[in-house]
Amino acid sequence: MKFVRQSIPFLSLLVALSLAPFRKAEAHSFEAGDGMFLLDGKPFVVKAAEVHYPRIPRPYWEQRIRMCKALGMNTLCIYIFWNAHEQEEGVFDFTGNNDIRAFVKLAQKEGMYVILRPGPYVCAEWEMGGLPWWLLKKKDISLREQDPYFMERLELFEAKVGEQLSDLTIEKGGPIIMVQVENEYGSYGEDKEYVSAVRDIIRGSGFDGVQLFQCDWSSNFTKNALDDLLWTMNFGTGANVDNEFKRLKELRPDSPLMCSEFWSGWFDKWGGRHETRGAEEMVSGIRDMLDRGISFSLYMTHGGTNWGHWAGANSPGFAPDVTSYDYDAPINEAGQTTDKYWELRRMMAEYTDGKLPPVPKEFPVISIPKIEFNEVAPLYDNLGEGIESVDTKTFEELGQGWGCLLYRTTVPQDVPSESVLTVTEAHDYAQVFLNQRFIGKIDRINHETSVVLPQLKEGDVLDIYVEALGRINFGSAIKDFKGITEKVELTYTLPSQTTVTMNLKGWAIFPLPDDYQRQRDMAYVPLTEENKGVRGNYRATFTLGKVGDTFLNLETWGKGQVYVNGHAIGRFWQVGPQQTLYMPGCWLRKGENEIIVTDVLGPTEAAVEGLTKPIIDKLQLSAPQTHRLEGQTLDLSGETPVQEGSLEAGNGWQEVRFASNATGRYVCIEALNSHWDREYCCIAELYLLDADGQRLSREPWQVAYADDEDVTSGNKNADKLFDLQESTYWSTNKGVPYPHAVVIDLGQDKTLSGFQILPRMEQGAPESIKDYRIYVSSEPFKM
Repeated sequence: MKFVRQSIPFLSLLVALSLAPFRKAEAHSFEAGDGMFLLDGKPFVVKAAEVHYPRIPRPYWEQRIRMCKALGMNTLCIYIFWNAHEQEEGVFDFTGNNDIRAFVKLAQKEGMYVILRPGPYVCAEWEMGGLPWWLLKKKDISLREQDPYFMERLELFEAKVGEQLSDLTIEKGGPIIMVQVENEYGSYGEDKEYVSAVRDIIRGSGFDGVQLFQCDWSSNFTKNALDDLLWTMNFGTGANVDNEFKRLKELRPDSPLMCSEFWSGWFDKWGGRHETRGAEEMVSGIRDMLDRGISFSLYMTHGGTNWGHWAGANSPGFAPDVTSYDYDAPINEAGQTTDKYWELRRMMAEYTDGKLPPVPKEFPVISIPKIEFNEVAPLYDNLGEGIESVDTKTFEELGQGWGCLLYRTTVPQDVPSESVLTVTEAHDYAQVFLNQRFIGKIDRINHETSVVLPQLKEGDVLDIYVEALGRINFGSAIKDFKGITEKVELTYTLPSQTTVTMNLKGWAIFPLPDDYQRQRDMAYVPLTEENKGVRGNYRATFTLGKVGDTFLNLETWGKGQVYVNGHAIGRFWQVGPQQTLYMPGCWLRKGENEIIVTDVLGPTEAAVEGLTKPIIDKLQLSAPQTHRLEGQTLDLSGETPVQEGSLEAGNGWQEVRFASNATGRYVCIEALNSHWDREYCCIAELYLLDADGQRLSREPWQVAYADDEDVTSGNKNADKLFDLQESTYWSTNKGVPYPHAVVIDLGQDKTLSGFQILPRMEQGAPESIKDYRIYVSSEPFKM
């Protein structure tokens, strides 16, 4: 990377260049200068809007781009989603909503520059973080490492990206000013050789003359930082800007500074409250950066929608994302302005030479009267041909990417007592049936693995109906196979008290992919009193005199997918918080329209209506979100802490080593007070260190107890302690006095030598713990 020293005054950073369009065919330059970016040799502050072309209907691309420009943005930041472009190995699709070249050229037409993020991994709360599911057909593959097959496929894909876009870089007269190498790799591992190989592949794909960069968090960016790449930081609303760039400025005092992801809001998961972030904090953070000449990309400026099966899942644990990617962004899911939009626009106008462009018109919104469904294709009448197999097989082994599988076997002998059916493991939501009668569910989200069966007779038919939700998109668990991933066992006790365990064999496996063709071709019959509410597909037609955007209300439905006029609109689930699905008017038509709903649970009422406003913040849970049972109180009397002391005030990670190693499965962190002298406390992230001082894997961790959790003002549950997200945090409720305690179940005994803890990222680390005690036990703590 070349740094060019300039003596231009700082105020010139905010010149009209920030919004000026450029001639298509004329070559330009963009480079990292001394403490600033240079566009054609002149200072330039990147003010980027993150938007994702596959999450927006193509007919709406132009309006969304203009919405971003009207905010005062001069650049669009976009991921390239490998798995959307190569859904089948070797078959590449850059058409329709995947026409990335058309999107980039449209940005250029609107006078916007482009930052390209071609992965291979993107995260983005997108299925498998953008990696294609078919990579998992090679069961022993190593993802995001120098696995020969992975690297071979990556190089082929990036070459295709280069064919589409390499002639549109800034030095060739195009709008692309920067290209990213990998994505937040410090949150995955430490492997500079791999990151270097990705860099070389991207350069070799035609991006050898454009500015390449890396992004990571301030806490981990040095793990994989390459000397010849620009380094940028990712952090969110409310973060202490100076603290986020402190280490980078120490290492590279002359480097331009950029927050490549400034998180405007957050994503939602099924069963969690709708996430929001304050407009004032977001605008204040951007103002702080602009005042310092720091470039930024606002993630997200407009989020859009995870159509069909494209929503991913977060980890540790398994937390699948909802269909809406509204993200509490300034431009909402339907491309409409929000209060955040107007507050941001007012502030950005202060940093723009001349008037901002006018805000484009929003698309019309309509309501649709209740649509009554009159046809159903019951699940058990539409299984098709089964695949015979001695053992269970995963989706990937059967060549299926998404949807459901039904596994069927017969009970090999009489079982005279209740038994336990254990599935190792069901990915992701399994329902167990005995002779087509529903017995119970196994939900991966809740770490469920078994159901109790009644007495069984030889020949009884046992079905396990497994729905795949999004593959994990973050952390080391992205190698996320779907279906039954290992085995199914039946365990019961004989009158002699002998325990018998049978590994069930001899399966017929029925593929139920979620593509539209499959749903349309099912055998539909009239909906009657006898078959209403069954699991399966429901179909209806409805007539429109005019078209417009609408929000389909699925509150009376169970769990599944929706297809309208052949478009996969997305997943729904009665637990919420999302109860409606965004239906773009450009995919509706005057006259007759078709809607198909696949419901794996069955509806209470087979009807849908189109609303003019979304419902994305309504939970319908049967159990509380907190980790403390009614009347439960932790009793630490008689327990001896393995460590007690005081943490320092302020932002940043702190490490504490125990006086001597401790072994146990359960770890209790007891907070006695805070540096802010308030009654509630917060922790953003926690790691435990093994006997060698290395971080333990947090994949098997579960919260066994938390004395208090704030789930009313947001998702501030105790599992935020180990969600791999430094901008989220566990918080107790205001007014609940100290001490506060959380107990973590590590899954098995571990030898511990200490811990690392991160307070909140905001200035001064609000409500950070001062005095603490740590307890370790092999047995659950008394309650």
